[in-house]
Amino acid sequence: MESAVSWPTEGTPLPAMFPPILYLPTAGEPNGGNLTIELRKTKDGRMALLAYSALDRLVNCCGAAQPWVVVPVANLDKIQQAQPFELVLLDVHIPDEHRHGGDAQ
Repeated sequence: MESAVSWPTEGTPLPAMFPPILYLPTAGEPNGGNLTIELRKTKDGRMALLAYSALDRLVNCCGAAQPWVVVPVANLDKIQQAQPFELVLLDVHIPDEHRHGGDAQ
């Protein structure tokens, strides 16, 4: 089940059923201690953070070659400061041609 959540501004609560931890696709292995979270631009031009509520959903939606990191929801503000995004897309299927690594073949 896919869903989109506009990233809350300070003081705005997340939806009640939002998962406490998320699996986030990354751009690869950490480089010099820094990890780059993959963001995607939506059709309407907004920058989106892709997030998955379980590891099996990330693998099913992004492919087995997709690097990932598990993050408590409380840390999303830190990610947002380092890599600004406007919304969170939860459990979104990525077409094969847009997947990371060898799954695009």
